Amino acid sequence: MSSEVSNNNVFTHSGIISKITGNSVIVSLEQNIHCDSCRAKAACGISESTTKDVEIMNSDTSFKINEQVNVVLKRSLGFKAVFWAYIFPFILMFFTLIITSGFLKEWLSGTLSLLILLPYYLLLYYFKSTLKSAFNMSVLKI
Repeated sequence: MSSEVSNNNVFTHSGIISKITGNSVIVSLEQNIHCDSCRAKAACGISESTTKDVEIMNSDTSFKINEQVNVVLKRSLGFKAVFWAYIFPFILMFFTLIITSGFLKEWLSGTLSLLILLPYYLLLYYFKSTLKSAFNMSVLKI
């Protein structure tokens, strides 16, 4: 399996179709040797495990199970995903801690700053279908 940046705006990762349901295709991405030298591997979920399943919304019905494909992601969408999954929750937690530490006890401020993440991630889960359409990946035959 290979992973490469085909141009400055698109990241391509090869995989195998493991499941087809309705208008979505589930592609299994395997870790490859290129992940070790990637600058974004700390923020990428693909480099942390041996295989990663990705659900891609696709209306093309010509795909078959166990077919080799390329998954294409715009670079800007990757940065947007990192922001909403890691950076914004940290900012939310940090500012909650700063604001509440002025008028609450230290342990209560810390607890509240951690608990503020629960509604945030529940809100992300609630808008999961909207986020799937916003973070649109493509699948291409090899």
